[in-house]
Order: sequence, then structure tokens, then C-alpha cells
Amino acid sequence: MINPAEVFPPNPNFHQLFLLLQRLDQLLERALAAAQVAYGPEAATNPYRGMQVDKEEVEQLLTRPPGTPVLQVETETSPELPSDAILEGSSLAWLRQTFALSAFDIDIIAIALAPELDRRYERIYTYLQDDVRCRRPTVDLVLNLLCPSGEAKLARRCHFTPEAPLLRHSLLHLVCDPNQLQPTLLAHNLKLDGLVLRLLLGEKGLDQRLQAFSNLLEPTISLEELTLNQEVKQALLKLVVEDWRANQPLRLYFEGADTSRKHRTAQALARAVQAPLLTVDLTRIVEAKAELEPTLKLAYREAWFQKALLYLQGLESIQSNEKPSIYLSVLKIIAENQGITILAGEKPWRPEQTMVVGMVTVPFPVPEFAVRRCCWQNQLTAAGISLESLELDTLSDRFRLNFDQIANAVIDACNRARWRVAEKHAQSRRDEDRDISTSPTPHSPLPLQQPTLPELFAAARAQSGHELGSLARQIQPKYNWDDIVLPANQKAQLQEICNQAKYRQLVWEEWDFQSKLSLGRGLNVMFSGLPGTGKTMAAEIIAHQLQLDLYKIDLSQVVSKYIGETEKNLNRIFTAAANANAILLFDEADSLFGKRSEISSAHDRYANIEVGYLLQKMEEYEGVAILTTNLRTNMDEAFVRRLRFIIEFPFPNQKERRRIWEQIWPSRVPRSEELDLDFIARHCEIAGGNIRNIALAASFLAADDGGIVKMNHLLRAVRREYQKAGKVLIEGEFGHYAGLI
Repeated sequence: MINPAEVFPPNPNFHQLFLLLQRLDQLLERALAAAQVAYGPEAATNPYRGMQVDKEEVEQLLTRPPGTPVLQVETETSPELPSDAILEGSSLAWLRQTFALSAFDIDIIAIALAPELDRRYERIYTYLQDDVRCRRPTVDLVLNLLCPSGEAKLARRCHFTPEAPLLRHSLLHLVCDPNQLQPTLLAHNLKLDGLVLRLLLGEKGLDQRLQAFSNLLEPTISLEELTLNQEVKQALLKLVVEDWRANQPLRLYFEGADTSRKHRTAQALARAVQAPLLTVDLTRIVEAKAELEPTLKLAYREAWFQKALLYLQGLESIQSNEKPSIYLSVLKIIAENQGITILAGEKPWRPEQTMVVGMVTVPFPVPEFAVRRCCWQNQLTAAGISLESLELDTLSDRFRLNFDQIANAVIDACNRARWRVAEKHAQSRRDEDRDISTSPTPHSPLPLQQPTLPELFAAARAQSGHELGSLARQIQPKYNWDDIVLPANQKAQLQEICNQAKYRQLVWEEWDFQSKLSLGRGLNVMFSGLPGTGKTMAAEIIAHQLQLDLYKIDLSQVVSKYIGETEKNLNRIFTAAANANAILLFDEADSLFGKRSEISSAHDRYANIEVGYLLQKMEEYEGVAILTTNLRTNMDEAFVRRLRFIIEFPFPNQKERRRIWEQIWPSRVPRSEELDLDFIARHCEIAGGNIRNIALAASFLAADDGGIVKMNHLLRAVRREYQKAGKVLIEGEFGHYAGLI
């Protein structure tokens, strides 16, 4: 036969529980004897006992002295908890030591715990409380079981006050009797907290109440794997190990936008002290509209019970000025609790009225170029992908990604390569006339092929910009240098913008220009010119050249008449853009970037504040920001000084218009040989945007009239464009083509 002890090793927590229940049974045996005397022999046979009160029972109750414990009898057994009832090293011993519980508190836990382990205690409690509805122990039952006198009952009520250890730490809950509107303290039922029950039973895993917001993991990351300064590693390790061993409170604030590296560092510290890491997302708690304070207290108890480091992320979600009391209450909870707490946020730490004493701030900025390059190299090598050194530099410099984003980008790029190969494979099968005898089976493995550099760029772009997508419109760049018609000087300036973005790491970091300038690392550019002269097209060309996402922000929608709203809108945009690795195109800049006026009213003062705020945010932004305006003369000089490039987009002359007319047509558009583009360019003084509209309209007219674009289609489209713009079309100037208009 199989010995159960060999299959199921003895659990010290189970042995501890049996000791508690044995002591409880002794107390209950005494109480049963006392109950038979107090309630009389007819109590056991009366089916309505506890549900109705008769005169005889009232008379019997009046004979009992006030406050006397009804379940106490003269006995030689001491009611005190024996010293050997709690086993050293058990969960109960840890609970007593951690929360400074008394022997009386331990007995309360035992009474509340019993029905969770054996339902026979429910029936016993029902009899002892003389009420068939009372299956759970009440405060009155506890006092009657454990107190020898009425004076002792009054004194022991202090164990059920809000400041008592059991209730203050939410180890025990007082549940109102649903049959009473406002029950007395004695009538409250006792409910042991689920965390305490799981601790005493030695159960693993995360409390169900925290599963939607939290994660408990056993860390596998070591400090040696982290891309952190060596001095920072050693300082963190020393603080955490010393305070963990001494059971001293330690509060760390991980500041910065690199969420991945912050969490990995917390994992490494937990591993260093051989503890799990409990991660709680404050943002998810707020989004779920859960009660923040009870949930946070529950998380702290879970961390205590699991002997885990607590990592709180998403601090910004509770720092709103609209609800300052919630933020302060969270800080108060952090200040009151022991253990090691790691708080993660993006903004600098701000001491509040309820200051968290001893907060140690550790900065976690976005990884520098060298760190990003190392991460890319490691991930690419692990995936079997090789890149030229220059390509690796470009990828690392162009995208300010963290460790997790880089890892995900490499996986995404590999999947894009597989998809490309799969599509090519499917195309080859169609080209083989679906010959089953010669075509490979659908289940044959696809040939391996590493991602191309554009696929790596696309995968990197996909890792960021999600927050910005809700605040701006993303534009898919389609134009290249051959599509734009500009004078040589303007075109050269556009190329210089690309070069400055391309060699940013070389000049700022390797050549150490960053030591000379604290701000202005980004590229702030202004495109000025009349509508349709190619400003947006130029922005698309730059984004296409640099292989970055392009987001268009309509500033006319950002500016608000309400004081302070414009700044909030701009702050949301720049905050989202900081991690977007994208080019920002601010359209209709005239609505905000006009000359700062003399202050003649409160409105003028706040308008100037808006402009000043924008100047500040643009200097802080390290990406590429392009502003478009129709009139450069409206620009404030203080604003102009902060721009790296100002490019004027002139109205196209006849020669440039002729080039635009020739390039505007896709190669597959059927065009008649009679199209006189020289004549149109000479007689129609319009911008490139108008030319694009005319070409498109003429193509639709041709599609409905023979399928070939002819001169009459072009002239009819010109007429419609003039009508739309409110311009007068003088037919006499079109000579022999006047009859086609």
C-alpha cells in the first residue's frame, strides 16, 4: 500500500490549524455544558427556539446578571491560550509577529476560521448563540466563549474597535446582521479575510480581488542583465538587501519614461532578496472604477503575506488635480505601511502635505543610443538576424525604444518577413497553373528569410505612437524627392533637415554638443507659403526619407477659448509625442503663433501665455516638429529665434508649373497626345495643390467620356477649380481652346 505521508509531505500549517481547532473544541465543550444549564433542557427540543421569545424565557433572562458570559462554567482549565499552541515558523506565528497580535486575537482568528474548514461548527455556533439564523460567530459569541466575567467582556471589546490590529489591518471583517437595520457591535458577524485564510492554509497564487489589477511573478532577471549604471546597481542592491534583512521600510521612486527598464529593475531587486514581485497597476484600478484605497491596502497585505516586493506603477493616473484627495490618501497608505515599496512614475517626485518620508528617487530616462544599440544587437543576434553596422546605428538612433519595445519590434519584423515569404510563395503557386504534381504541398515549411531594413523600421514604428493616434491624424507618407517641384535652395534645405535627423547621434553625443546646449536637441522647422505650394508634401517626403511616422495636428482644433484648455491640449500632444518616435506636423499655425500682443485685457495676457507655453514645450521636445503657416510675417520674433529652419515655399512660376503638370499624372492614366500642358502652365497661374485637383477631376471626366484624358476634360476641370476658388476664368485668354471650356 502507498503511504500517504510519502505522497503528501506533512504541512506545518495544517498541523498548526489542527492545534487551533483542538483548543477551540475544548472551549466549545465547556460552552455546550454551560448552554444546557443556561437555556434549559427544553431548548434542544424546541423547534422555534431563537425565532420567538416567550414570557418564561424573558423571566429567565432577567435572572441573569447583566453582562455575565452565558457560556462560562467553573472549570480548572485555563481560558488563556497556551504558550505552545503556536508553532514556531508557522504562518500563524508570522501573522502574530507581523501584526503584533495578542493571544486573545489568535483565539478570535480560530473561532472565525473554524467554519471555513468544517461546517459542523456552523451548527454548533447556531446552538450556542440560541438562534438558527446565526451560523457565523458573532462578537457576542467570542466574548462569551473567551471572557470569564462581565467586566472582562467590557474590557475585551477593544479588540473589535477600528484601531485594533485585526480590524486596522483588515485581517478580520465585522459583517452586519442583514436582519437588523442598525445592529449592535455584539450582533456583528465575524468574517476572516480571504488573504488570512489562504495564508494559514499555505495556498499559493494571487487573491481573486487583485487579479484584474495585479501580477505576482517569480523574477528570473538578474542585476547583471540590466543596462544600468554600475554605481546605481550597487546602491540599489545595498539598500534593498539591508532593509529587507532588517525588516525595515524602504520606499523607492523610479522616475522616467522607460517603463520596461523600471519593471525589469524591480524584478532584479526582488530576485536579489529571493522574493516574488507583486506588480499593481494603479491605472487599471482607476479605469475599472474600483475603490482605490481598499484595493491598495489589500495589495499591501498580499505583499506581506507573500513576502514579496510591492511595485506600484501608473502613478500619473491618480495625480490629477481634479481629485487631489485620492492621491494624498494613497501617499498616506504608502507612508503607513512597512516593507519595500517601489513606486513608478514619469514625472519628478513631488513631496505632498502627507509627505512620504525617506523616498529615494532613481531616474530612468529613455535609454541612450549606446544602450539601445546594445539591445538591438542582442535581440537581432538571438533571432539570427545580421545587420551592417551603419544600418544598426540608424535603427538605434531613429527610434527611442525601451527594452521590451525593441524585443517586440524584432519579433514583429520576423513575422513581417514570414508574411512576405508566404505571399511570394502563394503567388508562385498561382503562376504554376496550380499543377498539383509539381507544386509543393500547402503544409511544406516556408524558406527562412531575415527581415529587410524597411521591415525592421516598420516594426519599430509600430511599437510607439499609440497615444498620439488619439490626438492627431496619422498620414501615410507616399511622396519622394522626385514628386516635389521646388527651387534648388528650398530643396537643399529639406535635405539638410533630413541630414540633421540622420546624424543627430554623431553630433550631439559622440561630438558632445549636448554638453554645450541644454535644450534644442530637436528639429523645429517652419514651412511658410500660400496654400497648395507643397508644405504638407515636403513633410511627407521627410517622413518617408527618415522612415518615421507622420502625425498632423490641426492647431485650429487645439486652441480653445477657455483659459488653460489650450495648454492642456498642447501638453497632451507633446507628452504623447515624446514616446511616439514620430514627426509632428502642426497645420494652421497662424491660429496660435501670431505676434504676441500688448496686454490690453485678460484675454491678451492668456493668449501670450499660450504662445510662451508652446515655445517652452517645443524647446523640450527632442523630435522633429514642422509648423506650417500661410503668412510668415505674423510670426513673433521670439518664436522665430527658436526655429532651426524656416523654409519659404514660393508660388510656382511657369517653368515649375509645367514640371508639376507633367509629374502629377500616374503612369497608368491614359492621356491623349493632344494635351497641351505648355499652354495650361502658361495661362493658369495656380499652385501645385490646385493642379492636383484639376488632374484628378479631369481623370474622372475622362472616365465617363471615352476613358482617355483629353484637352476638353482638362479645361472643364480648370473651370470647376476656378469656380471653387472664386476666381474669374476669362475664356478669351484661352484662344482656340476657348470653345472647349
